[in-house]
Amino acid sequence: MDSFFGLNLELIPYLAITLIIAFTLHEYAHAFVAYKFGDPTAKNQGRLTLAPHVHLDPIGTILIFIAGFGWAKPVPVNRFYFKKPRLAGILVSLAGPLSNLLLACIGYFLYFFMLSFGLLDGLSVSMLDKVEMFVNVFTRLNVLLFIFNLLPFPPLDGYRILEDLAPANLRARMTRLEPFGIIIFLVLIFTDLGDYTINPLLYDFVPSVQGTIMQLFASLFLR
Repeated sequence: MDSFFGLNLELIPYLAITLIIAFTLHEYAHAFVAYKFGDPTAKNQGRLTLAPHVHLDPIGTILIFIAGFGWAKPVPVNRFYFKKPRLAGILVSLAGPLSNLLLACIGYFLYFFMLSFGLLDGLSVSMLDKVEMFVNVFTRLNVLLFIFNLLPFPPLDGYRILEDLAPANLRARMTRLEPFGIIIFLVLIFTDLGDYTINPLLYDFVPSVQGTIMQLFASLFLR
């Protein structure tokens, strides 16, 4: 047996490590920014921490391996603590996806830093292949989470940002549509409509963004 639901077994440890880091920092970033804007809700519930078990959702994590998408436990946010609710709301929502983009950049920074200073020279070919595979998985998944979470479907961060940008009357209508967001999303994922909407974004745009980040750090270190 060399696969699990079509997933190469060799990739599972890399995916698991990446998800633990990516989901944890994503939710911590939401909690941290909300706390800095005056909302102690997440802190009071023990979510202002980098302890992974506090943030990981078992079902959401398992689904990443089975269905290709998943989730962590959402961080509770009480907007009534914010002096400027819209601005604070946008920045709190952005903090999660941006943390994943930062992780992707850190991944390539460390890899090309070690490569340029010869810190990987002593590794065997097979071990170097494993390092490169982990870096690829780590950066790809974090770029995926960055873009995925900015999609305009509730309860994703992109939808919350749109809510805060929308005028009050439109925002009220958007709130009524929230229960149908997951249905719309699942239709796009599991039907042919996805070939014209979400799939090009995830399967074409994600590698493009990842490649751009890789080229940026490669050009900085490998001259």
